[in-house]
Amino acid sequence: MTEPPSCELVFLRARGLTHRRELKDFARDLSLQVAGGRTFVCLLTDDRELHRLNREFLGKDCATDVLSFPLEDGQGLGEMAISVDQARLQAAQFGHSLDEEIRILMLHGLLHLTGMDHENDHGKMRRTEGAWRKRLGLPAGLIERVSQ
Repeated sequence: MTEPPSCELVFLRARGLTHRRELKDFARDLSLQVAGGRTFVCLLTDDRELHRLNREFLGKDCATDVLSFPLEDGQGLGEMAISVDQARLQAAQFGHSLDEEIRILMLHGLLHLTGMDHENDHGKMRRTEGAWRKRLGLPAGLIERVSQ
């Protein structure tokens, strides 16, 4: 019997996350179902860290909700970082729980790690994200909210 993939979740200044085990289980399920067993690392942190990463790697001087950093060596998919602060604000704005918003952001980030890019793919990522969101029982995703 093979061991299920292990995705690493790193919690750094991620206040208010009470369901960490469930988030780790969700990450494992994403790896199995969406990424074909390929693993990833997810940093759950605050606006300050996302601001720093966004400025350092993308040249954007602001915080954001999720960033993805694909690996090119084939050892897993890569890494993503999620701002718990932004997730909390978006969860309140869209009327669902913080855990649900983090799951939405994790799915979105994972699709980017698999090579999808909603800015250049003529709706393919939007359709894929919508299908997975429904299958996983998640509320409206990032791309859907922006296009509404």
